[in-house]
Amino acid sequence: MKKPALHWQILIGMLLGLLFGLVMLWVSGGKMFIQNWINPFGIIFINLLKLIAIPLILASIIKGISDLKDIAKFKSIGLRSITLFILTTIIAIVIGLVLVNIFSPGKGISPETIARITNDYAAGQGVQAKIAEASLQKDSGPLQFLVDMVPDNAFSAMSDNRLMLQVIFFSIFLGVSMLLIGEAQAKPLKAFFDSLNDAVLKMVDLIMMTAPLAVFALLANVVVSSGDPDLLLALLKYAGVVLLGLFLMILFYCVVLLVVAGKNPIWFLKAISPAQLLGFSTSSSAATLPVTMDRVENHLGVDKEVSSFVLPVGATINMDGTSLYQGVAAVFISQTLGHHLEITDQLIIVLTALLASIGSAAVPGAGMVMLVIVLESIGFPSDKLAVGLALIFAVDRPLDMARTVVNVTGDAMVAMVVAKSVGKLHDMPK
Repeated sequence: MKKPALHWQILIGMLLGLLFGLVMLWVSGGKMFIQNWINPFGIIFINLLKLIAIPLILASIIKGISDLKDIAKFKSIGLRSITLFILTTIIAIVIGLVLVNIFSPGKGISPETIARITNDYAAGQGVQAKIAEASLQKDSGPLQFLVDMVPDNAFSAMSDNRLMLQVIFFSIFLGVSMLLIGEAQAKPLKAFFDSLNDAVLKMVDLIMMTAPLAVFALLANVVVSSGDPDLLLALLKYAGVVLLGLFLMILFYCVVLLVVAGKNPIWFLKAISPAQLLGFSTSSSAATLPVTMDRVENHLGVDKEVSSFVLPVGATINMDGTSLYQGVAAVFISQTLGHHLEITDQLIIVLTALLASIGSAAVPGAGMVMLVIVLESIGFPSDKLAVGLALIFAVDRPLDMARTVVNVTGDAMVAMVVAKSVGKLHDMPK
């Protein structure tokens, strides 16, 4: 019997995990059983992906840049990538704002539900931690994100996955320097990073053999840890607006690929689906990066010269799904708590969400931290911030899973468009 394709194996693992989690909700001690004996396997899987993320970024970026032979090619790829990232982020925020103004989900939440959510979540450590992190970010200067990009110690940066943007800066700096010293002098160093890249990619293959089991564990834990189902239902309209916006972004990516790259959207979604499913399970673009690079290079036909730069940078600064959620959540919270927004306030949301997404790499737990910054930019009362975050905290985890899918898909789309524009998109064998 032929073994199912990887994306089918992962999907089966996800469905079985959801069903197993639902069953264990009705079993005495079921939640503790999953958390003690099932979830650790999911955590190990995520840790393995995070383990190889920085070596993969370091090796792939340096290899990709050194393979270019000409620094002008690198400038062309970099400029096109950053431009596309900014454009897609703006489009995502605008889609979110249009939908939330049309459907007005905040006007359907009763005062009783607001009070209940506030009591359950507003004083929790999760909400208060996000507010504290955002306060530190807000108090920094306007160019602090540029300062945060440049490490003072490369080895220290490589020891912390939250400093991935610093690793990318160092990798680009080293790769460009290797181009400038000439091929003969760079040859020994290039051979080392070429070999490291091949070894890390083999590690990706080995880790992905356990992916179906890992997503089973992760999804089962999500189900038993999801909180109060009644609160989730109360926020269903808000969640529906976010999910509709994320779906429209996927459609937008497909249209761009069809028009610009001339590629079948169904083929694209099928090829990238393992990375999407993994992003959904882990809620982390960075953890999914090794798989995204494998699918984009080996299944979508993007040359490594392009993917090795576009995808690591995209996983760090391109957050279309998260930015769309920022727009929806900011207006939803304002609608629910009676904070009137002018059209100028919504334009400020677009600008602030864009800048926050670019500078969020140095901020742990970027989604809600960015939201606090966006809310404060439109003059939202500081004494209601905790209540505002509490409103969406109950559904944040499932929506985080969904918006990570869009983040991963957007990175892959930009990589294909950039590769097409520079003649580095290859036809894959059938």
